[in-house]
Amino acid sequence: MQKSTLRITGNKVVLNNRERMCETADELLASEKFRTVLDHCLGHLETKKSPLINIFEGGSFTSAQVEDLVKTLTLLVKYEGNVVPHIFDRSEGFLKDVQLLNNFVEYLYDYWRHFDRFIINDSEGDRLDKRPYRTFNETVEHLTHLIRTVYRQIQENITGSHPNVYRQVPAGAEMAVISLPKEINFPSGRYSRLNCVPVIRQMLIYPPLVIQQPMNKRTGEFKRIDTNPVDLIGVNCEEWLCYPAKVGKLLILVYIHLDFYELGFALCNLFQLADDTELNARPDAIFVYGVQEKVLDDLSSFPTVFHEDSDSGMFIGAVPGRPEFGYFGYLKKMILTLHNSIIMRAGKMPFHGAMVRILLQGDKEATILLMGDTGAGKSETLEAFRVLGEKYIRELTIIADDMGSIELDADGFPVGYGTETGAFLRLDDLQPGYAYGHLDRSIIMNPNQVNARIVMPVTSYNTVIKGHRIDYILYANNYEEIDEEHPIIERFHSAEKALDIFRTGAVMSKGTTTTSGLVHSYFANIFGPPEYRDRHENITARYFESFFRAGIFVGQMRTRLGIHGYETTGPKEAATELLGIINPQVN
Repeated sequence: MQKSTLRITGNKVVLNNRERMCETADELLASEKFRTVLDHCLGHLETKKSPLINIFEGGSFTSAQVEDLVKTLTLLVKYEGNVVPHIFDRSEGFLKDVQLLNNFVEYLYDYWRHFDRFIINDSEGDRLDKRPYRTFNETVEHLTHLIRTVYRQIQENITGSHPNVYRQVPAGAEMAVISLPKEINFPSGRYSRLNCVPVIRQMLIYPPLVIQQPMNKRTGEFKRIDTNPVDLIGVNCEEWLCYPAKVGKLLILVYIHLDFYELGFALCNLFQLADDTELNARPDAIFVYGVQEKVLDDLSSFPTVFHEDSDSGMFIGAVPGRPEFGYFGYLKKMILTLHNSIIMRAGKMPFHGAMVRILLQGDKEATILLMGDTGAGKSETLEAFRVLGEKYIRELTIIADDMGSIELDADGFPVGYGTETGAFLRLDDLQPGYAYGHLDRSIIMNPNQVNARIVMPVTSYNTVIKGHRIDYILYANNYEEIDEEHPIIERFHSAEKALDIFRTGAVMSKGTTTTSGLVHSYFANIFGPPEYRDRHENITARYFESFFRAGIFVGQMRTRLGIHGYETTGPKEAATELLGIINPQVN
């Protein structure tokens, strides 16, 4: 007997596969999983009083009549419609109106495909993770082919004709994982109950993947609390998976609830998945995304919280599982908050910004760190560099797209590191057509709403953690116009002046959160530093002094991204101006 289960929750279908998949059409149509989908579809049609229900006589149905429908569909895989009633007489009613039955089959196929579909391959016992390509072929690829074949054979036998155009749309799962029980080396026994949660070892996705998030923006802040959230959380191990994320040099275990699988699995385009050797080390932090009930609500003014366990040295983050927290930004930014907190504890400086290394024509090169809040124009300026690339740039390497850290090397020179291998970008702020050129590896979120986003890989993990000496540190100013007193790029001549600008963290909100207008945030980085302000002040004072001692160009870049009409031209002009400073021959 198969131990696999199929669960429909919200707009997603999750198939937990613990044994072999259905191999034939008969097995597929006789399975409990198919009956679950069929019943769900019929219930939906009945609720909206669809004419398709008239495939049943009288427009209503019993469980026995649904069994007759399944038997009819099973025979239609092998036999033409006019033959089937001679084999199974109760199929005659379904075949009275051939066009109606054909429309129902088409609807059932599309109804299945409208779900976000996931396969979880449980690797316990047979170590499927040791042969991932074969496993994915025998599950995802096989299921896709089987469902598509059954659908087409039934339709062709109903209509007696073949289509002239075949569209090979994804018919099985859109994302799949191989998960494995893993004994994590936690520093304290209080975390050991999380060891029952399977750990993701490999993933497969079919891009472009479109995900509809329950929300399209983030609100509130991530607050440090004295209570350890793990002590309050109930964990039903059948409903959770662990994504072990390599965040810069850190290992952060992200526990994802079933309600948010579609968002949690999208992490594969943002953070490198840890390998077996790395999982043997002690994790730096834990993040539980999708906490059930309301156990976090009374811990802070906003229930997106994190805790520093001083006894074990671990950091723990937690976010509720309610729909209002179903936005990828909560997932990404909490992970980065934990990263930043750990970096500050080590006496190093986190940054909210983009870092890129540029090799220009004429062998001029520079590593640029552009710091600023969400919507300030960091990623958009990087995009402008890409557009200018063919004319001026020989090579462009992204080190950090959104967050990273700075260390001082043995000579006291600042060296920058990234955190993510991917980017979480606003579609509206990309150059026209750029996103379409990268659909083959992208995950798109809420494309029909304001703040539509795309998650896509942009760099390699080795580049992120290599460490690059920084030549330019600029604040991304998206709100000021350009004039003689406000050049596109302004250089500061003292650490005090620079700290004033960076500390104020002014930005014209772009609507990516619930803020609007000109807002201020401490160092344009609400993800950790405000919760450790004294510690952060000491770090930044020391580091900014080192910037000026090392002769680094420290200033601000006016991207004008927040000013109407400059959403594209502002970052492009800023990028061109900076290239001219690095290499005067550009101008």
